[in-house]
Amino acid sequence: MSPEQRNSLPFEPNQKKKKLAKKAPPSLENSQKQTAKSKASLSAIPEVVSNRMVKRMALFCGIPTALGMLSFVVSYLIVINDWFDLPSVAVVLVSMGFFGLGVVGLTYGILSTSWDEGRVGTWWGMNEFTTNLGRMTSAWRSAKENQG
Repeated sequence: MSPEQRNSLPFEPNQKKKKLAKKAPPSLENSQKQTAKSKASLSAIPEVVSNRMVKRMALFCGIPTALGMLSFVVSYLIVINDWFDLPSVAVVLVSMGFFGLGVVGLTYGILSTSWDEGRVGTWWGMNEFTTNLGRMTSAWRSAKENQG
């Protein structure tokens, strides 16, 4: 196994596209079906990795989003019970802040997950985040080079 193959993941785009020698397939339909199956299996996210992503997204996105909704309830209780004067702008800014953290947490939940099927990764996922962000930016760069 070459070093390039060890560092790439099954669903990661190829860095260099290799041209294969054309051979006459026994049946055109069979070869098209096999090619479609192999491309689908290479581009699909494995179920283990997908489950990890969902758990991390629920944690890093769900908590701030729930706090954003809870901020409306708490502010309502403060205003109704007349505990202190609460400006509407404060309620909007606090809830927007929590919802914004939820969006950032959604992205972080995906990128901080170990994309390797055999490796779970760390709890906070900072090493995985830097690795996956590097993979994503390199994939964007290669796609941009292929277009232009």
